[in-house]
Amino acid sequence: MFDLGTQELIVIFIVAFLVFGPKKLPELGRTLGKGIRELKTAMRGVKDSLEESGASDITEDIKTAKSNVEESIFKSIESHISGKEEVKEEVKEEVKEEVKEEVKEETGTGRDLNGTSGEEGKERKETDKDG
Repeated sequence: MFDLGTQELIVIFIVAFLVFGPKKLPELGRTLGKGIRELKTAMRGVKDSLEESGASDITEDIKTAKSNVEESIFKSIESHISGKEEVKEEVKEEVKEEVKEEVKEETGTGRDLNGTSGEEGKERKETDKDG
């Protein structure tokens, strides 16, 4: 619950020693110990009463609902991601085509980067797509 290291506990003990003095410190420790013990006993009683009343059934329902929500969120994200991948590929192809057209215009040869004319390039693409 609390992440207290050895150094922090020593500082707390020194401050408590200075504030309360050596005579009151043992009495304060006993009182603090009793309070913690009573708190643990009360928490154990609450836990036992919840288990007797059927809270475990509710816990299972909550766990099932949580897993269902997680699964639906995962599926939703997955469908959005896959849809974006398809769009990404389409945009990539469009950009490639535009770059090829600009290269043709700049070089004035009517040939693309591969050195083929427009018709030869289209034929190569179609055969590449078919396998």
